[in-house]
Amino acid sequence: MTQAVLRVLLADDQALVRSGFRMLIEAEDDMEVVAEASDGQEVLDLLQRHQVDVVLMDIRMPVMDGVEATRCLVGAGHPARVLVLTTFDLDEYVFAALKAGASGFMLKDARPTELLTAIRTVAAGDGVLAPSATRRLLEHVVPILPSSPGTSDPRLGQLTDREREVLVEIARGATNGEIAATLYMAEGTVKTHIGRLLSKLHCRDRVGLVLFAHEVGLLR
Repeated sequence: MTQAVLRVLLADDQALVRSGFRMLIEAEDDMEVVAEASDGQEVLDLLQRHQVDVVLMDIRMPVMDGVEATRCLVGAGHPARVLVLTTFDLDEYVFAALKAGASGFMLKDARPTELLTAIRTVAAGDGVLAPSATRRLLEHVVPILPSSPGTSDPRLGQLTDREREVLVEIARGATNGEIAATLYMAEGTVKTHIGRLLSKLHCRDRVGLVLFAHEVGLLR
């Protein structure tokens, strides 16, 4: 059976950066670069002409930045997933991109294997936020989130006590294995709870769950 090839669009205003990513990706049997863009508007134009599974999206680009391009892409219901690339792990625009619908973020100096794994993970429908990166991001953004301890969201009422416990652990940046150990359940059960959380809270992936939990003040 032939393995499906992941179609990747590279978006970065630096040609040398795109060239490096292209060499890395096209060395893999299950990936190919179908297009390159130097700004966000070009991303949107190319998506109309190419079938794309994952967009590697730089944040800071001319004409239209990666945040706005992500917002437009997700708002239009395009199936491509967005993996944000940034130079700084606390880039002020990273949280905005995640809010806009990006499926995660990676540092540009990440190891090649980490980036390739992230592309495959995002293409499979999951979010990419390494626990350490999640914690750094949340330490940076939680103090400015527009929420309070009393914030109420009707979707919270749909959750069981166990689902809420799992959600809290996800929001703290715990891996599935860590959640299983903390809550004394099988890792497969954790995955089942996460699937139900995604459905009940209408989140695209794990990133959405993290943002939701902090926006409603679940940890406060």
